[in-house]
Amino acid sequence: MITLADLEAARRRTAPIVVPTPVRSSPALSRLAGRPVLLKPEHLQRTGSFKIRGAYNRVARLAAGIPVVAASAGNHAQGVALAATETGRHSTIFMPVGASLPKVEATAAYGADVRLQGQVVDDCIVAAKAFAASTGAVYIAPFDDPDVIAGQGTVGLEIAGEAPEASVVVVPAGGGGLLAGTATALALTRPDVTVVGVEAAGAPTITSALAAGHPVSLVRMATMADGIAVRSTTPLALEHITAHVERVLTVDEEEICQAMLVLVERAKAVVEPSGAAALAAVLTGRVPGNGPVLAVLSGGNVDPLLLTRMVEHGLAAAGRYLALRVVVRDRPGALAVLTGELAGLGLNVLSVEHHRWGRWLDPDEVEVLVTVETRNQAQHKEVVDALAAAGFSAEILG
Repeated sequence: MITLADLEAARRRTAPIVVPTPVRSSPALSRLAGRPVLLKPEHLQRTGSFKIRGAYNRVARLAAGIPVVAASAGNHAQGVALAATETGRHSTIFMPVGASLPKVEATAAYGADVRLQGQVVDDCIVAAKAFAASTGAVYIAPFDDPDVIAGQGTVGLEIAGEAPEASVVVVPAGGGGLLAGTATALALTRPDVTVVGVEAAGAPTITSALAAGHPVSLVRMATMADGIAVRSTTPLALEHITAHVERVLTVDEEEICQAMLVLVERAKAVVEPSGAAALAAVLTGRVPGNGPVLAVLSGGNVDPLLLTRMVEHGLAAAGRYLALRVVVRDRPGALAVLTGELAGLGLNVLSVEHHRWGRWLDPDEVEVLVTVETRNQAQHKEVVDALAAAGFSAEILG
């Protein structure tokens, strides 16, 4: 188990490399959650996530010149790559074949020799350990290392000093290094604070381990939150979590999408799916208590293409889009009348499909599939009712 001395030493060691990410309050998110919400913006950290903390704390303790190797889907990769470059050593990083292209390119830009191998991070870990055994490079574990956990725990030390009002701290969890380190730091400095872990429902690594009483390997994972998609935790991380974490919750893909969208709209924060997991749990109302709650935004390394899809999906889930099937008479000007009616309702038309044939249509009818922008879900029925009053047969799709 890491100690307060380990944590304080990690804070001193990482001070030259870590940038401040002061806790800030969010009135907009507080209104949505029905309780004061604070944010720890680790997505603004160097390399775009908290991972540089643990990576640098481990790498900086090695003798000069010793090369390092690591395995990661992106955030740990970047942390190790930068830590190696800053300490004047070579790094080799194994990443999954399907890793996000921006994360791969960023890792290489930090000076690493990137090797794509395997489908998931666990495949890369096997390859990285074999590389270490054959070359003499030191393997830098993403969470199964006391120095790494102590480095991640500096997040907890900062929270203890920056957010004295916080009664609950919510932390994303994959392998459990950030959760273990943060919970331990708070237990040793702010024992009055409750720590809650959050993981993706499609990768319940910690939940499964806690239920079994030991680490288990997930047979299947299905989540867009690649930063917390890890098949198994380790005894070291689990020991700290069992000792210091109140509970671990799961959030589904829809809840993560909604949290990402809310962060963009209300907090002007762009985070990756794993970085939004903690806030997703807060917004669902499942985090215990009603006092001030702090969500750790663990990373912001999101692929722009994924971000675009997530925003589109989040808007649809929030009722900001409405897809309709409208049947109109097949006569000149009928489509113009329909679009005019939609314009009169103050709706912006995003797309229109015009179908003249179908078994469900009479010979003198035309089907129009139209998507419009709406304020919220409640407006959908208003639109359908208004179209019905104007003589149109309309039904909501999806």
